[in-house]
Amino acid sequence: MRKFLIPLLLIVSSLFAQETATDSTKHWTRKGVFTFLTNQSSFSNWQAGGQNNFAGNVGVNYDFNYKNGDWNWDNKIIASYGLTKIKGADTQKTDDRLEFNSLLGKKASGYWFYSAFFNFKTQMDAGLDPATQTVRISHFFSPAYFQFGPGMLWKKSDNLKVNIAPATSKLIMVHKHFTEFGSSFGVEQGETSRYELGAAVNGYYKFKLMENVSVENTLNFYSNYLEDPQNVDIDYQLNIVMKINKFLSTNFAFQTIYDDNAFRGFQTKQVIGLGLNYGF
Repeated sequence: MRKFLIPLLLIVSSLFAQETATDSTKHWTRKGVFTFLTNQSSFSNWQAGGQNNFAGNVGVNYDFNYKNGDWNWDNKIIASYGLTKIKGADTQKTDDRLEFNSLLGKKASGYWFYSAFFNFKTQMDAGLDPATQTVRISHFFSPAYFQFGPGMLWKKSDNLKVNIAPATSKLIMVHKHFTEFGSSFGVEQGETSRYELGAAVNGYYKFKLMENVSVENTLNFYSNYLEDPQNVDIDYQLNIVMKINKFLSTNFAFQTIYDDNAFRGFQTKQVIGLGLNYGF
């Protein structure tokens, strides 16, 4: 748990420092949300059965964007971590994510921009084999994913944009002990990294479904030219926030991933709960 708390506290403190900094140019806009989601069930003499349990998730979503003339530079940091505790069982991790996105655009014509993007993804804590709950299958920076490349951006607004990057470099990194006896996350046995070259398409759309209900969609595609280009990686994320008041909301998050280097099938995750939100 301490491995998670220390980096998260550093991230949050740095975000507050940026938010309070003086911006004399007025070209920067900054906004962020800290969220704590919780759900709990308890039973006493409940004949239908059930086990006492508690689950909690914390998350930080922070944007810092720059606009000046024909230039746009959008940046986003996402960090989240979740735990669940069932009576009689060990505490288990339910969410773990650390991601940074950066997208630079230079006006071309209309809604189109020449662009360059960078994406970094990893996790903060160790992941355990679901079958044994003892064997480590991942940890901080293993795996770590990097994507970057030039492209063209179609951007109607900060809430509706699509970036097309036909020459995207992708780098996967893992610690050497994960590939000691075989390949891991697409990295060959005995190696610590894997390089790919392909095409990436990244879309973002956020809208209000109704008053106090916002829907955020993020959809990413990637195809590796160098190996099995028909096996397109997919990452779709849906976040629905139903605002109750300034500090409380009901939050629903769904994510599905297809990446045959990690798992030959769809990975899915969903989280729903009452949220305590703090904007900064």
